[in-house]
Amino acid sequence: MIRIWAKVMKKDKILKQFMFEKEGSIDYSEFFDYLREICENLDIATPVLIKTHLFNYAKYNNVRFTKSDFIEPISFDRLVLENCSL
Repeated sequence: MIRIWAKVMKKDKILKQFMFEKEGSIDYSEFFDYLREICENLDIATPVLIKTHLFNYAKYNNVRFTKSDFIEPISFDRLVLENCSL
């Protein structure tokens, strides 16, 4: 089962959070779809996803999206996705 804990952070405080869950194992070719669904549930813009983000998630079990990863202006400091499937 895929479990990703998403946190919208501002000054080290959690403003919003969402636990994404899906049956099966993670498929990195579908990671943008996971990210899009997470952002829709949190009611925030979807950030740009690049290879570095995927590598960080795969290697360190988390990834951080900062203001520079978003095209639209955001009212928070970062979006953090943590792998909770372990």
